[in-house]
Amino acid sequence: MTVLFSRPGVTVEAESTKLQIVGDVDITLAADLAASGVAWLKHAELTLLTLDFSQVEKASSAAISVLFEWLRTCRQCGIQVQAIHFSAPLRRLASLAELDALIDQPSATLAD
Repeated sequence: MTVLFSRPGVTVEAESTKLQIVGDVDITLAADLAASGVAWLKHAELTLLTLDFSQVEKASSAAISVLFEWLRTCRQCGIQVQAIHFSAPLRRLASLAELDALIDQPSATLAD
């Protein structure tokens, strides 16, 4: 596992075909978290990827914004997202925001 970003209480980690956030995301860190993942995605030479938000215990729109930025980058780089894993609180927030299709079929959201 490679740590791409680390601050007290939150890290972005990459391993093989997985990009993951561990800890709670707040608005003050969202841009830096997103940027660290984007930089890795642009140089990783991947075709498939899993995005893992299962260790984000606090439901936050900032975490969802990081997800969207990573999904945009995947689309630009031709990386297919095979799965997105959410913690229960973050999944409830995503569901409230009517993002269930994104969660359940991430590759479908990347099609033109």
